[in-house]
This record gives sequence, C-alpha cells and structure tokens, in this order.
Amino acid sequence: MVDVPSAHAVQSWRSLPAGQQPQWPDPAALDSAVATLTRSLPLVFPRECDLLKTRLAAVARGEAFLVQGGDCAESLDAVNATSISGSASTLQQLATVFGYATSLPVVTVGRMAGQYAKPRSATTETRDGVELPAYRGDAVNGFAFTASARTPDPHRMVRVYNASAATLNLIRAFGTGEQAGHGHALERIRQFAAGSPDRARYEPFTAGIERAGGFTGSDGWHTPGELFMSHEGLLLDYESALTRVDSHTGAVYATSGHLLWIGERTRGLDGAHVEYFAGIGNPIAVKIGPKTGQDDLLRLIDRLSPEREPGRLTLIVRMGASQVRAVLPGLVERVTAEGIPVAWVSDPMHGNTITAPCGHKTRRFDDILDELSGFFEVVGGLGAHPGGVHLELTGDDVAECVGGGAGLTFEDLPARYRSVCDPRLNREQSLDLAFRLAELITAGPGPGNPRTLVAGHTGDRHG
Repeated sequence: MVDVPSAHAVQSWRSLPAGQQPQWPDPAALDSAVATLTRSLPLVFPRECDLLKTRLAAVARGEAFLVQGGDCAESLDAVNATSISGSASTLQQLATVFGYATSLPVVTVGRMAGQYAKPRSATTETRDGVELPAYRGDAVNGFAFTASARTPDPHRMVRVYNASAATLNLIRAFGTGEQAGHGHALERIRQFAAGSPDRARYEPFTAGIERAGGFTGSDGWHTPGELFMSHEGLLLDYESALTRVDSHTGAVYATSGHLLWIGERTRGLDGAHVEYFAGIGNPIAVKIGPKTGQDDLLRLIDRLSPEREPGRLTLIVRMGASQVRAVLPGLVERVTAEGIPVAWVSDPMHGNTITAPCGHKTRRFDDILDELSGFFEVVGGLGAHPGGVHLELTGDDVAECVGGGAGLTFEDLPARYRSVCDPRLNREQSLDLAFRLAELITAGPGPGNPRTLVAGHTGDRHG
C-alpha cells in the first residue's frame, strides 16, 4: 500500500532554484491540477521499483545489460495500441539481439508512459516575427504555433497522467501476450535480416540467435515480457504530486515511473531537481555530458547515492562521437577508483544532433554507432562494464535519422518526419544499430573494435 507523504518529503525542492519549469499563468488552475494528481492512484508501485533496482544492481556488477529506449517526447495524439506496442516490440527485439551478443540477461526499460516534458535551450520561439513560448512537451503546452496552444496549461498534466495510465495498461497486457515472447521477437528479427540490404552480414548472426533459444542469466531471472517504464523527471509539480510513501517501509517513491532521470541541464548540485531526486527511493539516473568535471560528478554521486546502494544510480553518458573518447576516460577512472557501484550506459543520440538542409533536426547513423563504439572502447578498456544503451527510437516507419542499412538521406526527411522534438531511429535503424554493435561486442579486441569484451561474453559463443 502507498500513502501520500508529508508535505516536507516532496516540497523541499520549492525553496531551491528549479530550472526548466514552465511559467504557469493561472495559479488557481495549477493548484487544481496538482490536487487532482495528488488524489490519483500511483502509476507504478514500490515493489516494482525495487525489482528494477535489483536488476540494475546486476548491470552495475557486470552481470546484466540494459536496453532503454523510446520517444524523445511522447505525444498525446500518439497514445494508440499500434504505436505503443510497436515501440515495446522493438525494445524486445533489441533485447534479444543484445542478450545473445553479450551472453547476459537484459533489463528492458522504455522511455514511455511519462516522457511528456522536455527542457528547451530558449524560453521562446520566433517565426515570421511572431514570438511565442517554446514548446515544452505535451505535459505543458501544445506543439501548434499559436498563442492558445503555446500557453502553458497545468491541466495537461492530468491528461498526461491519464495517457500514461493507458500506456501502462497496454504495456502490462503486452507483457503477458504472445508479442512479448522470445518467439515473436525472433520472427521479427528474422524478417528484418531477410529483407535487409545487409542480409548476408546479418543472417549468420540471426541463425546463431535461433540456435541459442531464449536468454537467461545464471540465476535464471531474465523474463522477455518484463518491461519497466522511465522518463526524465523534469516537471517537478507533476512528480511531487505523484510521490507516495510505502506504508510497509516508510520509504518515499515517485510513482510516475519506475526509473526517473535528471537531465544535463538540471543536475546542478544546489538545484531543485537534485533535492527532489535525493529524497525518493526509486532507481535513478543522471545524464553526463562532455563538460562534466570529475569532482562535480563525485559530489553529485555523494548527494544522490550517499550509501552507495547498488542499483540506485545509473550514469547515462551523452558526449558526442567527437568527444567521448577524450572526456569519458577520466570520469570512469575516477568513479572506479572510488569503488562506487554505478551502471555505465551510453546515450549516443543527444550529442550527435545536427540540422538537415530542410531545417529538421536529425542524426547520422554512423555518428551514433561511432559514439557507442567509443563508449565500449573506453569503459571496457578501463576494466569497467559497458552496461547498456539509451536510445530514442520508435517502432513506426519514420524517417528522422539519416543513414543505416536502408540508406535514408536528408531528402527522405520531410515526407516521413513525425517527431515533435528530437529525431528517432525507426525500427529498421534500431535493429541495424543493434546488429552492428553486437558485431563489435562479439568480435572482441582488435583494430576498430572495443578493447575489452562485455563482461558476460566469453569470446567463443559464435564459433
């Protein structure tokens, strides 16, 4: 059972600077929306969060691999069975590929059922001389460039809660259905490989997956249908309204998702986000960019995980292909030297965003793969565990990132660009990336390959 916590447990952040929060124009409307959320049922439960923490502790020990992915920003207009099940199915297919490549159980976490708020580099947007508030995600305002749509509306948080509940309901049903099984994932992988321009390259690997069957770790816990939910815990009015106390333990939990993360723009030690995150019992993550200093990172770890609880903290590295090999080694060395149990995960998306000639934001497949390769080289080469990947992806047939086996170009973007924020990999590009990274993992040390295999891989599985 969970209860609403005392005011101090979730409101202490209000006395600190809170970056990237909307300027709600109607305080009474905000109070009404927050009151509704405070009375609402939890979306997730403490025991589920604790289970994920146990899974992530295995990642930190080098005994499991994390696959985390989903939309850059979810849209209320896309809450439908096709899109949701497509993304969930894509994640399970990636988990199947990585489970085989690493010989490790895979922890699968969606950027779903809550990823509705986004930080922005500017507070306003100007088009043709008209200046309006920036779009901050469907939890805050609308994407359409009109004054009414762009005005922050706190009742959108209630709509997001309801949409997240519907998404979770579908995901939980998905987890017990045929689509969540290894057989379905394998069939979709087989179809992808057979139709890929790189068929000759991928089919032997697919045959190996078929021979291996399902994947479990030595303790047998990996369950193909087990899918946890995560999002950036950006909108503090929303998060604090959905914070609850576990009546059995007295611990405080965010019940908006199993895992929440702090973004690069809001991880200041003296800020409201770190204050809020330090007080919840969920597993949490922090995005780490190229300007992160070693001392700052250690202070952040001390603040967020003072007891060094395994599974509590995941560090999501987002540095860009051009910087990951230069900046990341010092951070890994320092954290490893301190004996701090964290899970190291690569986000190869956010540091590699460019603008296409048509004006759309995009990412090059080769840059994404290069950052992933650099991450594995650095982390594995220093004796730590390259613990997973964090991707912006969709199961839909979009064209938002360029490259991959299908050779999408800038010219393909306008007709099939659907994201309301940053570009995502489509299903085919996601599997292309998984196969290419799996090749690096299974190839082992050598020119152009990671210097050290992922901890669970023995080097002879595919012989």
